Amino acid sequence: MSKHSLRPIMFAGTGSDVGKSVVAAAFCRIFLQDGYQPAPFKAQNMALNSYATPEGLEIGRAQAVQAEAAGIPCCTDMNPILLKPTTDRMCQVVLNGRVAGNKSAADYFNGTDRERLRAEVHAAFDRLHAQFNPIVIEGAGSIAEVNLRSRDLVNMPMAQHANATVVLVADIDRGGVIASVYGTMMLLTEEERRLVKGIIINKFRGDISLFTDGVKIIEDLCKVPVLGVIPYFKDIHIEAEDSVMLDLKNRTAVDGKVNVVVVLLRHMSNFTDFDVLERDERVHLFYSNNVDEISKADIIIIPGTKSTLADLYELRKNGAAAAIVKAYRDGKTVIGICGGYQMLGMELCDPQHVEGTIDALPGLGLLPVRTTMQGEKVTRQVQFSFLDSPAICEGYEIHMGETELLSGNASTLNTLTSGNADGVHVDSRCFGTYIHGILDNAVVIDHLLAPFKSQLETRTFDYKEFKEEQYNLLANHVRRYVDVEKVYEMLEIRR
Repeated sequence: MSKHSLRPIMFAGTGSDVGKSVVAAAFCRIFLQDGYQPAPFKAQNMALNSYATPEGLEIGRAQAVQAEAAGIPCCTDMNPILLKPTTDRMCQVVLNGRVAGNKSAADYFNGTDRERLRAEVHAAFDRLHAQFNPIVIEGAGSIAEVNLRSRDLVNMPMAQHANATVVLVADIDRGGVIASVYGTMMLLTEEERRLVKGIIINKFRGDISLFTDGVKIIEDLCKVPVLGVIPYFKDIHIEAEDSVMLDLKNRTAVDGKVNVVVVLLRHMSNFTDFDVLERDERVHLFYSNNVDEISKADIIIIPGTKSTLADLYELRKNGAAAAIVKAYRDGKTVIGICGGYQMLGMELCDPQHVEGTIDALPGLGLLPVRTTMQGEKVTRQVQFSFLDSPAICEGYEIHMGETELLSGNASTLNTLTSGNADGVHVDSRCFGTYIHGILDNAVVIDHLLAPFKSQLETRTFDYKEFKEEQYNLLANHVRRYVDVEKVYEMLEIRR
């Protein structure tokens, strides 16, 4: 196959959580396997799961995953606007990888700077398009939200700027797929409708042959070919885009394994930190803020959060904070990552009201540190050594606040290759760190599980190798059920 230029492709949706990000990741890997140099793009993403680029800038985690599937480092041009909700009505706006301020939803969507933002996302796409082939674009939510058409930066106006071939993705698992596809198509303008060249039915359960009539009905109604019906899968593991997937996670402890609980926070962020534990057969990972379930865990992890003081207040209010302290005193392991690290200290202060209206709160008192919230956000990828291990580990930081050591009753947890220190530990059962992805490193997992060595089978788990295998499995799964050759025909640029 000659590797000539292909038209950009956009995977748009009939709604949220229909599987656009996973389908886009699949095609990033498919194009890579076929000798192209693809790159992902999403003009605007709303998510608490974010990632640091090699330059120390911030983008949505989904685009970082898609870049990994494409075999390239991520960059801010792949996701120029990231919205990180801070409350039900407010969000932090990250523009080209840097915090541009906090805005209410009304101010953001109705503000006077829409055209400036549109110019920014178009410029980001144009830079990416000049370097990679093809660009795999992900839409957001539904493309039929006609009330947002004049303000839309991410769906059909973006497809028009990119001159992209649009493939509509619909989720059959939620029911009403024919109505959702047909309704979506009918709500598009005639010009927008012409851009939609194919339809993918996603998350099918059962015998696909039983939907043959459904495919024909959709094609007859919409005058657009159905490119494939992708079965629902559970045995391929791709990092989820956002916390909607937490509803599907385990909520209780079990017998016979090392129980690891991630304390469920209202504003929890970067829950992909725990994907490696979810895949490790030696442990049972579950999420809970229930006092009884927390007490059953062998290892307790307090995760990152977008609103540290507000979530700490809730933990104190519902009794989970006291349960965590008691668990440590009873011999359990307690660790904190990012906001969780800050919570484990003696005090959290927010004199500038960076996060909200709370001036200060006492922490859980397990680590001799104090954190003061600062306006400047730290975002960077890091390499480090964990405790006294010679192995070089990798992770990334995305946090606000400065943490100071109050006494000599703790030691440095990580030493960065830059020479800087990160985190503290008071003993083998209690430590905190700012580094997301720290659990992706085998030496850290081995340290956590060392007290349970006698009851565990000795083995190693290479998470990077595992993720590569999953991207290839995903690509093979999509190739099996989607007419990829038809997709290539749609992307051909007529000369």
